[in-house]
Amino acid sequence: MTRQDHAMTSGLPPSDLATRKPRPVLPDGWPQPRGYANGMIAQGKVLTTGGLVGWDENGVFAKDFLGQVGQTLANIRAVVEAGGGEVSDIMRLTWYVTDIEAYRGCLAELGPVYRAHLGRHFPAMAVVAVSALVEPEAMVEIEATAVLAD
Repeated sequence: MTRQDHAMTSGLPPSDLATRKPRPVLPDGWPQPRGYANGMIAQGKVLTTGGLVGWDENGVFAKDFLGQVGQTLANIRAVVEAGGGEVSDIMRLTWYVTDIEAYRGCLAELGPVYRAHLGRHFPAMAVVAVSALVEPEAMVEIEATAVLAD
């Protein structure tokens, strides 16, 4: 299968190959993942974030898990855009959550919060449960990797 054929089977137009936008990688025969990509491929400048948390520009945290997720995703978007990129340039998100049951318990509500900030762009993602984060009020911390056009 050629790269162009593979891009077409993963639901992306062949034009993404020409623009070098990040695109999903899905091995032949694997089921289509829901809400994330198995892998991503792109070419360009790499932008990484540190672990961003759910506080606003004044350092004030949202009070609940979903509020913190929304603010964290807004913060990621702001950093990517400040670097000259856009949401579709994000290749990977690594989530660190202090309460995995809170994450699992709000998946239905999490989708609309995610889409409000990142749209229907679903990069490679991992979610890791941790006992604590550096910021005591933080319930979630997310690292992002984006590849921006040269």
